[in-house]
Amino acid sequence: MGRITASRSQLKPDPRFNSVLVSKFVNNLMHDGKKTVALNVFYNSLEEIKRRKADLEPFEVFEQAIENVKPHIEVRSKRVGGASYQVPMQVNRSRQQALAFRWILGAIRDKKGRPTHMKLADEFLAAYNKEGTAYTKRENTHRMADANKAFAHFAW
Repeated sequence: MGRITASRSQLKPDPRFNSVLVSKFVNNLMHDGKKTVALNVFYNSLEEIKRRKADLEPFEVFEQAIENVKPHIEVRSKRVGGASYQVPMQVNRSRQQALAFRWILGAIRDKKGRPTHMKLADEFLAAYNKEGTAYTKRENTHRMADANKAFAHFAW
């Protein structure tokens, strides 16, 4: 049996922007192995952003949206002496990115009735402006961590 390799080392950048970040996002967006469909949805969403906001660079809007949605701190359950505490902990970079992708994709999948590329463009623009469903999720996560600051000493 072959060795299991980290997908990070095998990931190739996308053809248009030559970005590994786009490639990762498209892989998360992809459904049933249909990568071409996912790529088209992503590129169409960037075209939609360009159409709506001509003064903004769509790729930079995407990057900034991801950056704005990344959580810096989260709560994790820790069991101490029969009681479970919600302990605030730092989030490492790869998990920050994974959570940001998950929250953005969750937000667009919850909305019904419009093409995916339109919903994705909406969510990118909302996250870029520090609003929207995914950004709210991040703010709630930070608020939870702040509320449970008293249990920070359990983080070892």
